[in-house]
Amino acid sequence: MYTTVNEDGILNNYANEPQMYYAEYPAIWEQRKYVVQGVFAALIVTTLVLVGLSVS
Repeated sequence: MYTTVNEDGILNNYANEPQMYYAEYPAIWEQRKYVVQGVFAALIVTTLVLVGLSVS
């Protein structure tokens, strides 16, 4: 933890910052997995909306 003291004697504590890294572009198989997850999410939302409309 990094600590500083100002002229009034007040302490300021700062957390350690994690090392930064750049995100890598997802591989083709990861992209396909995201598409499948999106399709399932859309189906679930569509089903919930249709059920909600049908019971109201």
